[in-house]
Amino acid sequence: MAKEKKVEQITDMEVDFAQWYTDVCKKAELIDYSSIKGMFIYRPYGYAIWENIQRLMDAEFKKTGAENVYMPMLIPESLLQKEKDHVEGFAPECAWVTMGGSEKLEERYCIRPTSETLFCEHFHDIIHSWRDLPKMYNQWCSVLRWEKTSRPFLRHREFLWQEGHTMHATAEEAREETERMLNVYADFCENVLAMPVTRGQKTDKEKFNGAEATYTIECMMHDRKALQAGTSHFFGDGFAKAFDIFYTDKNNQKVNPFQTSWGVSTRLIGGIIMTHGDNSGLVLPPKIAPVQIVIIPIAMHKEGVLEKARAVAETLRAAGLRVKLDESEQSPGWKFAEYEMKGVPLRLELGPKDIEQNQCVLVRRDNGEKSFVSLDSLVESANTLMDAVHDGMYAKAKRNLDENIYDAFTLEEAKRLQQEHGGFIRTMWCGDEACEIRMKEEAGMTSRCIPFAQQHLAGLLVKILLAVKSRKPVILNHINHGSGFTQPDDSCHPVQDYLRFIRLRNKICCPVGQGRHLV
Repeated sequence: MAKEKKVEQITDMEVDFAQWYTDVCKKAELIDYSSIKGMFIYRPYGYAIWENIQRLMDAEFKKTGAENVYMPMLIPESLLQKEKDHVEGFAPECAWVTMGGSEKLEERYCIRPTSETLFCEHFHDIIHSWRDLPKMYNQWCSVLRWEKTSRPFLRHREFLWQEGHTMHATAEEAREETERMLNVYADFCENVLAMPVTRGQKTDKEKFNGAEATYTIECMMHDRKALQAGTSHFFGDGFAKAFDIFYTDKNNQKVNPFQTSWGVSTRLIGGIIMTHGDNSGLVLPPKIAPVQIVIIPIAMHKEGVLEKARAVAETLRAAGLRVKLDESEQSPGWKFAEYEMKGVPLRLELGPKDIEQNQCVLVRRDNGEKSFVSLDSLVESANTLMDAVHDGMYAKAKRNLDENIYDAFTLEEAKRLQQEHGGFIRTMWCGDEACEIRMKEEAGMTSRCIPFAQQHLAGLLVKILLAVKSRKPVILNHINHGSGFTQPDDSCHPVQDYLRFIRLRNKICCPVGQGRHLV
């Protein structure tokens, strides 16, 4: 973080985090409000971030074999109605087209909130044989959901996203694809966006409408709340049956294929802001920053300064770096504040004394550290420092995550931790939805996911037995203020007798089943 706050128009996040976020979005010229509630204007700087995300992520999709397509934006109502659970989930958010020019349409058309039904209609027409599988499609587009509330990048009525849709011969292949794409998202967040994530499965209550299973990556923001950064869904053969999609297998039998869907949206930009930003504005990961290095000439009115700055800019651009040379008449101090606020990873200062010594000054946005660098090795030094910026940003975000995960063994303890600290609260969960609802109603906490990485339970026995001794109610829900996780696993089985005993002695809030540790 920069040592001094230079942009007073940005509210301190410690004072009002929501207002800080809005101030950054506006002041950094990422986004603007339109005349239509819930629909935003992506300004060039904000859209450039999305373009970089799209470019890099699309390359990762193609490595898996996915191909890009584009579907219509309108869905006939009759088509939408084919999958009952799916349409019921989206019905309150659908926007409808009822007129074509001056004539009333015979059938309403839904402006796509998502495109499963359109892809299924297409798959019905093109999948006939086992040789046609797998089908692995993706599209980059906008979708429309008539949300009641809106917030820049996080909740729009119209927003930009990608949605992948695949068909596979077996359930096993489809499940593998579902988890593979979730890992693509997770690796992208960590290796490109410097955002550590928790990988896991949504509870049935929180899964996507029409899915058999939904997997998620959850990130922790500065305010210790969770952000769902990406999801991947296993649909089983439900959509295939609803849309009469069959293929002839190698035994000449007609069978239904199995489907997946996966997506991320411009919500990622909101995640970047809330994970890395500070009171001076944006802090952008170098790999997606529209400008990676800004060059600030010092005393540029002096002979040779501007010419040298231009030559340095060309050298860096030739090496593939995204560079801006600010030749405006604004003062260096104004420029420093402007580009700190815009989150440019590296600032290059170049003045007459630097030129005499064949050097420049490089300043890191993430921590304000300055380095004197020879112009002869500038490209190498700049690339090394950008890697260091990424690593520093990731390490800081990881500390924020690790330091704000808490374990709760009673309902009272969960409430206290939520009120005092927020963050992610790990508990145990039996799998009963009634208990999940009770946690939300009584403690104000929602379940985020059942982590794939389950915590070893050997150390829990001591705390469990202490709870029994003190006659405190033990909670087996793993729910979280910002993120909750749960998953049964075999490591739980040795403690089932203890848990059963606790339930009887302490009137535990949920029945003990195949409980997994939640985060």
